[in-house]
Amino acid sequence: MMSSNRQRPVVVALLATTMIAGMSAVPAMAQNAPPAAAPAPVPAVAPAGTIRAISVTGQQRLEPDTVLSYTKLRIGQSFTQESLDQALRDLYETELFADVQIRNDNGALTVEVKENPVINRIVLEGNKRLKEDKIRPEIKLAPRQIYTRSKVRADVARIIELYRRQGRFAATVEPKMVQLDQNRVDIVFEISEGPKSKVRQINIIGNEKFKDGELRSQMVTKQSRWFRIFSSGTSYDPDRLAYDQQKLRQFYLTEGYADFRVISAVAELTPDKQDFIITYVVEEGQRYKFGDVKVNSDIRDLSGDSLTRMLPMKKGDWYNAKQVEDTVDTLSETAGLFGYAFADVQPDFQRDKDTLTMGIDFRIANAPRVYVERVDINGNTLTQDKVVRREFRLAEGDAFNSFLVKRSKDRINSLGFFQEKLDIEQKPGSAPDRIVLETNVQEKSTGELSLSAGFSSLERFIVSASITQRNFRGKGQELRTSVNYSAYSKSVEVGFTEPYFMDRNIALGGDIYRRDLNSFRYLNNNDRDTTYEQTTTGFQLRAGVPITEYMSLALRYTLNLDDVTLDKDSYYSDPDGAGPLGLQCDPLLAGRYLCDAIGKRTTSSLGYSLIYDTRDNRIRPTRGHNVVLSQDFAGLGGSVKYVRTRLNGSKYWPVGGGFIFSVSAEGGYIHSLEGDRRDASNELVDKVRLTDRFFLGNPQIRGFDIRGIGPRVKRYYLQSQTNPDGSITYVRGEGNNNVSDDALGGKAYYLARAEMEIPLGSGAREMGLRPSIFADVGAVAGLRNPRTTDSNGICADNTTGSRSEAGTPGTCGTGQTLLIGPFEEEYLGDTLKPRVAVGFGVNWNSPFGPFRIDIAKALLKEPGDDTQLISFNVGTQF
Repeated sequence: MMSSNRQRPVVVALLATTMIAGMSAVPAMAQNAPPAAAPAPVPAVAPAGTIRAISVTGQQRLEPDTVLSYTKLRIGQSFTQESLDQALRDLYETELFADVQIRNDNGALTVEVKENPVINRIVLEGNKRLKEDKIRPEIKLAPRQIYTRSKVRADVARIIELYRRQGRFAATVEPKMVQLDQNRVDIVFEISEGPKSKVRQINIIGNEKFKDGELRSQMVTKQSRWFRIFSSGTSYDPDRLAYDQQKLRQFYLTEGYADFRVISAVAELTPDKQDFIITYVVEEGQRYKFGDVKVNSDIRDLSGDSLTRMLPMKKGDWYNAKQVEDTVDTLSETAGLFGYAFADVQPDFQRDKDTLTMGIDFRIANAPRVYVERVDINGNTLTQDKVVRREFRLAEGDAFNSFLVKRSKDRINSLGFFQEKLDIEQKPGSAPDRIVLETNVQEKSTGELSLSAGFSSLERFIVSASITQRNFRGKGQELRTSVNYSAYSKSVEVGFTEPYFMDRNIALGGDIYRRDLNSFRYLNNNDRDTTYEQTTTGFQLRAGVPITEYMSLALRYTLNLDDVTLDKDSYYSDPDGAGPLGLQCDPLLAGRYLCDAIGKRTTSSLGYSLIYDTRDNRIRPTRGHNVVLSQDFAGLGGSVKYVRTRLNGSKYWPVGGGFIFSVSAEGGYIHSLEGDRRDASNELVDKVRLTDRFFLGNPQIRGFDIRGIGPRVKRYYLQSQTNPDGSITYVRGEGNNNVSDDALGGKAYYLARAEMEIPLGSGAREMGLRPSIFADVGAVAGLRNPRTTDSNGICADNTTGSRSEAGTPGTCGTGQTLLIGPFEEEYLGDTLKPRVAVGFGVNWNSPFGPFRIDIAKALLKEPGDDTQLISFNVGTQF
């Protein structure tokens, strides 16, 4: 449908000319007489006549004068067959016409044209892997334009090239034209995308020192195999081919092969256009060792001899080009520490092919000492300049120091207000000894709306929501509020932090909160009843001051009002018959450990935290460590007295290839300052109350439920069982509905974690996927063993409501109702033996906000521990 008769008139005219010349030559060729004398020369082109008139026919949109303006034909001029042919070519070159003919009637020329159609619309068919918004920018044809074959061919080539950049070399594009009325057409590009062209094989020729597999591991391009179905490196990419050649060269240079070179790199497409076969031809050369290595410094503050002794390479070591590059960077940074920002470090190589040694002379050229002339901040639209400037460790007029520049960058990144591509450029100032530090930032969302959800066998569904603005009003202030709801707990909290009070390096903040904790247990059926309710209302005031660049001190004062209650109708009894005033917590109904916990208490505590932090980024660190020692002293007023101590630390390492490895550990102990405490039965109980103890579980240790680790009392409800001889015995019932489980916490705990963040391909990184594998270990223990109780059951008098223990398991007397069946209590989990869980998780910056899912398996656990396989949370940012 794309063909035309564009060349037909030209060919016909040329044939006509040839035939006329041939006919005039026939008589001469027919004679057998000897040739006569050479005739007089004849003009190459004889005039065909004079143009008497010119008319144009067939045009629809163009005026006749416009058509004629594209030719050199004019009335009154003489014309030849060649000038007519040239007119045809001129008209075709305008690409406005599908067909052109010129007829001559004794000097009256008629130009008959057929205009190219107008494009009505562009249609794409068959594109599934590439959406239209990716293809349409490559198409230059557009509706209401004049259709031309050359433009269509160019668009086809661009679409195919687009698919090739996606690794689909088998893609084909067939253009079709659909005729419409009024000389309009629809252009349809029928696309056959074909499969993605993979790299079937990578061949390496010429390597003797290293195996093919070892060299392939250095390349970004990988051979297509079934286990690489999620890898983007198996697709052929010409740019990646050039990059792999550099990777090969870098590898050999780090191994000492200074003469290595890649002779050729050829990628061949298989006949079916499905795969590529890449062949590298390499020449390894000889392996070199370091010769004499020294530093010559023209800067008086830098001693060449001292720097030479600090060099990592020594004479006789195998040559390593990467080590040389790192040394150049280190020497440049060292010069920057002394204020020489523009120090030029150049390695001078002395290669000896006879001894196969490489001597290096690191030359540090003289340079002026540099001072900071100005600090410029660009790109901050919301954040005020002072928020960024106060994180700088350098100010105008200070001597330049490369270490302080890097430290400034880390501190600005730790704010969490800007994208990670933060850069501090060093530009020449107004004089050779002046430098301008230009900071280019890119704002990102600092508000966060977080919605979390979870499920556990104990709590069922858990939902929480929080709103946090970490850069309130662009002043770096933090404002947050949170609400949590579950069958286990409810809380509301509001907090505010000013990091630089009165523009001084003093942080002030406070929190106001209300927390309700409802603990429950299962009954003999599927119902659950609440055991105790803890209500905490309080506030905390905080202050923080830096001690050194990496160390700071945080102070806090906390006042809590705690009220722990039990349902009197369910757990209280009147042993003395004194009526409502004589009601007491009944250990048979509630358990002695719960009866001990009830009451109102006031906790007034003063605490501090000593923090040492060298992490490069507090939000998403990749290197550095953090150590925190915290202590809280309760007893400055109030009814509770204790000392709580915690120590935790973490360390991060980049281990190459984008992997980030981290370890963290923490531990704590609480010591009561009160005297011995006794319960209503005059039994000694633990001095540290239930509400002040440490609890451990999810999310501290993944793989376990909330408060799923540590000391707990389990009450097993007994079920009757008829024996073969007709006797009845009672055994522990199966399932959660026959067990009540109350976590008691502990006075001491420890927790450790090792985690490896795994980098993915570029496509996954663009999606914001950051998977990791981890191992968690920890335990909590250290209580005085609570007194447990076994009972035949609790009977209630139908008339008075008084309660008593059944004389026979599960059997009450006349006029009584069995309230609680026979049960046994068991104290479990009070051990510091490690609980271990391993698993993997994924962080995903999804379109609807940050998402985290963890799947963990508990490998080591103790009797009584509650496990949990999956946990997740989701949020959004604004």
